[in-house]
Amino acid sequence: MTKKQIIKIGIFILMIMWLIPHITYCIRTNGDVKDRFVGFYAEKRNTIDAVVIGSSPVPYCIATPRIYGDMGITMYPLSTNMQRPVAAKYLVEETLKTQDPDLFIFEMKMWQAEDEALINADKEKHMGHTREVTDNMKYSLNRIKTINAMVTPENAEYDEDGKMFSDYKPFNFYFDICKYHSNWKTLIMWSQLRTFFYAYPDDLKGFVASDEVKPAEKENFHSVSDIEKMPAEQQEYLDDLIACLKKHNKDALFIITPFTVNEEEQSKINYIRDYVTERGYNFLDMNQHLDEIGFDETADYKDGGTHTNIVGADKVTVWFEEYLSENYVKTGKLGKHDRRHEHKYNSWKKSYDLWMEELSRGEDKIRERIANGDYSTLQGDEED
Repeated sequence: MTKKQIIKIGIFILMIMWLIPHITYCIRTNGDVKDRFVGFYAEKRNTIDAVVIGSSPVPYCIATPRIYGDMGITMYPLSTNMQRPVAAKYLVEETLKTQDPDLFIFEMKMWQAEDEALINADKEKHMGHTREVTDNMKYSLNRIKTINAMVTPENAEYDEDGKMFSDYKPFNFYFDICKYHSNWKTLIMWSQLRTFFYAYPDDLKGFVASDEVKPAEKENFHSVSDIEKMPAEQQEYLDDLIACLKKHNKDALFIITPFTVNEEEQSKINYIRDYVTERGYNFLDMNQHLDEIGFDETADYKDGGTHTNIVGADKVTVWFEEYLSENYVKTGKLGKHDRRHEHKYNSWKKSYDLWMEELSRGEDKIRERIANGDYSTLQGDEED
């Protein structure tokens, strides 16, 4: 074999190695979560002021385009369904590759649940939710570390002979083309092909607009003052997260978005509140401020108590803006620059305009649904 032939073979191998990740990006299952992550990677370097990390309530509840339009602050969610707390630290690291936000915001609903319970409730569904994190990250060393942390023999599923099902093996997470190879026909779809470089702007900057409505029973457990320790493994993940934030000298706000909390959940949330505030971080439990928000449990949830619809999101976001202004903007911790006056943020202006259109349309539709008794059949857990 001549030197020229060896060079050609080497170039061919390098081309295949370069193509595999990009083809994988295209055939990964599409949907809101993929659009959200692809949209994040499309944002210009160091243009995001705050990043929100957490589970599925985040993109329904915090209207990031409105925050830009009202405050000139760019905020982006990196949320996935039933996002396990173990992922948080790695999503911080992923963010810092391309962005330098003033503030990280962590939605803490999942942190009061035991990791084992989340995994064992439905192994197949759990691994799907795990993939929503790992399979929506670009190929990198940090992605491998995330897989190693989230995919372990203890949370896999085995056949009768004790052999691990192939879908649960870390190799199939490292090379997720093994999982999605049958999606090759979707390459003809523009919505898939445009993700070749895994960077394509999301129209609503990660927000998901819903005009569904389902009333929740008004409850008083958010007033519970008892304190119960959070699960030990989640506390360990929280310590790791705080260490990561301190290493990068990053500020954080820990929040609970509105949901119908039970007594045990609230007791653990109270523990988390004390734990993070003792370490110098702010904690905001929105369930303690529902009256101030003007939140209506009969009209502002899309699924009976876990995710807000667009009307609920608008109420929460407007109130949240006041909180951010008082606790972060006035103190100089956030919003040092009004992005509305900078030309390179035109995509955010378009996103805000689209948000206002969606809000107007959603308000009309939700009023119509309530008048007709046209309520959603979804339960909150089904969304997750």
